[in-house]
Amino acid sequence: MGVDILLALLENPVLVSASSSLKANPERKFSASEESTPERSKWVYLFQREYATVDPAFVDFVGTDEATTCVGVVIRNPKNGMTSVSHMDSPKIVETGLSQMLSLLVGSNLETEFDVHLIGGFEEVSPQVWPGSYALIHDNGSDVSESDADLDGYSLPLCSKIVHTLWSREEKFHIRTTCVLGHNTKRDSEGNTYPIFNGFVVETATGTVIPACFDRSSRCPDEIVRRIRVSASYEDTSWNGKLLATYDTATDCFKIAPCSWTRRQYQIAFSLQHYSDSEILSICSTSPTAEGPDFVDNLRRQWNYLIEHPHWMETFPKKQPRIFTRSADGRWKKC
Repeated sequence: MGVDILLALLENPVLVSASSSLKANPERKFSASEESTPERSKWVYLFQREYATVDPAFVDFVGTDEATTCVGVVIRNPKNGMTSVSHMDSPKIVETGLSQMLSLLVGSNLETEFDVHLIGGFEEVSPQVWPGSYALIHDNGSDVSESDADLDGYSLPLCSKIVHTLWSREEKFHIRTTCVLGHNTKRDSEGNTYPIFNGFVVETATGTVIPACFDRSSRCPDEIVRRIRVSASYEDTSWNGKLLATYDTATDCFKIAPCSWTRRQYQIAFSLQHYSDSEILSICSTSPTAEGPDFVDNLRRQWNYLIEHPHWMETFPKKQPRIFTRSADGRWKKC
């Protein structure tokens, strides 16, 4: 069922046109350095597996980048501008993740039609592969829907799960953008595939989606700890099937919940830091040829932090969250 819906969306002329329009826009660059901050805008940045729901009264932009096989999901209530964005990395988090995203958007009126944008993922496998898988699944005489395990690659099962879950929910959704898979794929002279977009932002006042990239200074607050929390969450059963919450909508602040890392993660970090850059890409990435230039450096900085802070309670004293509030100039400061 998910592939049926996905194929229809990817071939829909209105959505094809929307993807083309998105790709025609110049990429907006975000930096927290004083001279580069765009019009002193206030933004919320999301790392992999995180989500945030923002109020346009507090936030001008919400977005993410560093996506290759991951998919960014935008759900916006056009009546009040409330916008939820996530950086999804696995079909396993889609069902609960969408419920988390909608929890602050859905009121008592189920007649609201939410705008949805899907951006990211690319054809990391040959486009001839997954239609074949699709045919195989549906030519076996069974009416049973395909499972994500039957689909090739990382991006396709994730996209399929997202659209099927949206279709299955009781809320009403208007799909505005599907810049995923083939619509987000470019090829080099050797035939290697890469995503056209690795990131985007949503302008909360208008709901406009813009291609975007962030430098290290703008991936804040608490960059390294939040990156580590993504990895550590896979061993924390309390986060099974969930997106990571970091941003508090009502107070416009970040609350990084305590996250424990184990001796095993320290040992992995100590071991991996001795590998070459190419080996790290091969071991740690779902798309080694498509990663950004700072992918390995970001991993090395995480590992160095774990090695220097092997006991997680040094980072979260008394198991309390790390809280960051926005200062008058729009920057984040630790409380």
